[in-house]
Amino acid sequence: MSTRLSAHLVKRLPGFALDVELEVGAGITVLFGPSGAGKSLTLRMLAGLLPPDDGHVTLDGLDLYRGTAPRLALPPQRRHLGVVFQNHSLFPHMTVRQNIAFGARTLTNAERDERVAGLVKQFRLEGLEDRSPAHISGGQRQRVALARAIVGRPRALLLDEPFSSLDHPMRIVLRECLGEAMRHLDVPVLLVTHDLEEACALADTMLVLAAGRVVQQGTPQQVITRPLNETVAALVRRPAADGDGGVERTAAWSR
Repeated sequence: MSTRLSAHLVKRLPGFALDVELEVGAGITVLFGPSGAGKSLTLRMLAGLLPPDDGHVTLDGLDLYRGTAPRLALPPQRRHLGVVFQNHSLFPHMTVRQNIAFGARTLTNAERDERVAGLVKQFRLEGLEDRSPAHISGGQRQRVALARAIVGRPRALLLDEPFSSLDHPMRIVLRECLGEAMRHLDVPVLLVTHDLEEACALADTMLVLAAGRVVQQGTPQQVITRPLNETVAALVRRPAADGDGGVERTAAWSR
């Protein structure tokens, strides 16, 4: 049975209030929306890096955070989540192999070596195993970060705009690597992006966020072809659902 991630997150900040509910299963769910919509804030609270003001986070029936009494907030290291941010955060004093292996510290040496070797091949890092992060490209560093997040077989994977600093050809390579990795993982993946083409290329489900709220949820095709309101229509550049259904869909639609 695949893992399910359920959450209701409430956070009040000066000039901004977030109130997001989500329930996702295995596959890639894209949190899509403009900068400042609350996408990264949502991921940070799911990861345990920032406390919500209220709500809950449940992974396969296990409470990771509970805002009601008795309150509960598991630390990030006990949530069994893989997390990758835009800046990848590799250890500069470690090699590629050592960075990946760091994500599997609880395994036996033999299990760890086997998984690291498999991910080196899967993420096209052969020949780079003994190099430091300073001596590989930005795209290669991000592949190492993804491999490190996956090697411990997390129960869910959180990706915060991991491709945004890369050029378009390298983004394509990273998307292919992520897609291949997902064939071996039966877990929820939440990917933050404000890039519509990226969302359409990767998402099984899209959650469209605006001003701290989920304003539409559906497959990329549903969101692109039938935006529910003017906010979503502006983001995908076509009329809302009650508008002219004959207008061409956006060129970014690529599925």
